[in-house]
Amino acid sequence: MKKFSFELEKVLEFRNFEKRQAEGELAKALAAENEIDAGLEDIARQYAAVKAQMRDSRDFQDVVAQSRFNNFLDYQKEELLRQLAEAKLVTEQKRDILRESMKKTTALEKLREKHLAEWNAAADYEEAELLDEARRPHNPNT
Repeated sequence: MKKFSFELEKVLEFRNFEKRQAEGELAKALAAENEIDAGLEDIARQYAAVKAQMRDSRDFQDVVAQSRFNNFLDYQKEELLRQLAEAKLVTEQKRDILRESMKKTTALEKLREKHLAEWNAAADYEEAELLDEARRPHNPNT
């Protein structure tokens, strides 16, 4: 019997390629989110450091400098929060693309498995027929 071949093998390979691409894009989107989160954590540390440094200060110039720096940190925080919201939207889009890609790939893989099972059943039947034929006594008169 000839070797098993799946007619849609090239399509399945392409779908797997698309799925790997989607996984990579999702990883990039998650990395961007993590980078923004790290920036927000850094800002929080800076807030705490300035507050600790200025706790006992009574100098007006220090208070003004702290206020300006806090305003700067507020601006940075707001900007990072805006970027994080955008990054989360991109991440969700990438997740949807990956989900859809996985559905397409899974459907083709199931179809391939079904065809392989049918091919195996046909091969088993053909082998059994050959064995039966080989076991039958050969009668040259028939």
